[in-house]
Amino acid sequence: MEVIDIHTHMMGATWVDAITSHKNYGSAEFNGKKMIALAGKPYIPIEDEMLDYEKRIRDMNVAGVDLAIVSLTTPSVYWADKELAVKLSVSINDEMAEQQRIYPDRLRFFATLPWQFPDEAILELERALMAGAVGVFVGANIEGVSLTDPLFQSVWRRINEKSLPVLVHPGPLPVADEMNLSQYNLMQSVGFMCDTTISISRMIFDGFFDKYQSLKIIVSHVGGTLPYIVGRLDACYEFMTPCRENINQKPSEYLRMIYYDSLGFTTEAIKMCLDVGGSDHLMFGSDYPHLIGQMDLAKERVNALPVKHHDSIFNKSARAIFSL
Repeated sequence: MEVIDIHTHMMGATWVDAITSHKNYGSAEFNGKKMIALAGKPYIPIEDEMLDYEKRIRDMNVAGVDLAIVSLTTPSVYWADKELAVKLSVSINDEMAEQQRIYPDRLRFFATLPWQFPDEAILELERALMAGAVGVFVGANIEGVSLTDPLFQSVWRRINEKSLPVLVHPGPLPVADEMNLSQYNLMQSVGFMCDTTISISRMIFDGFFDKYQSLKIIVSHVGGTLPYIVGRLDACYEFMTPCRENINQKPSEYLRMIYYDSLGFTTEAIKMCLDVGGSDHLMFGSDYPHLIGQMDLAKERVNALPVKHHDSIFNKSARAIFSL
């Protein structure tokens, strides 16, 4: 069966050099592994596979993954000044476009944009699409700024006009240092899920999905905790007036409009996401090559679902959404 991986990452050497030299991030080591730091503490490991496309293709062959839609990871280029953010976005998109040309049957990519500079982000969006991007990557927050902030309206309008898929990926929470989320890697295990959940919930209650009806939002990690708290969101809508200020239907209805990856770490978590979104709104994701991003294990969890869901999750939904 054809397998399309829509949540999988690559970095570029230029980006790694830039972020590991930045005052707010920098570099660190943990157990002998080079890592990107956040506030002086280890944050993201720099895996060799994130810089080696040949190794990626070999690993895809072993795991039985046919096509990967690659993206940079958070914090993307949101920490950089205008000149550097544009330079890095161009570099990343050009490198991914080149690898797509080298491996036309195996790779596609999400555009990296300097979201904090909307005019430049729109220009780079147009350029990346011309180079072959099939969608857009965005963090669940842009250095602490919500995705519903008026600053980003012009970018969302352009993406909506083009009916593009947008992968929403969690990033560092603004309160990470105050809450000591680096301890036990709580940023990755719990903080990321909170970032996604807060971001999408805010978009729902803000009326974002009524305003932008043509774009296709894809929520990482089986929607964070959204499938688990959908009943609570609906109850707040029913009983709390502020939750009805901008929308006139339950949050659960909006959660059926958006898309998800299958990157839950139990089959039970994926089942909950299926109940909320439906199998035609769920696509295979692995998070390769992060330490917990194992393509074979991600496939096993999907294969453990009822067979009727396999085609849709592994390939049909992605082919439809990305027009592959």
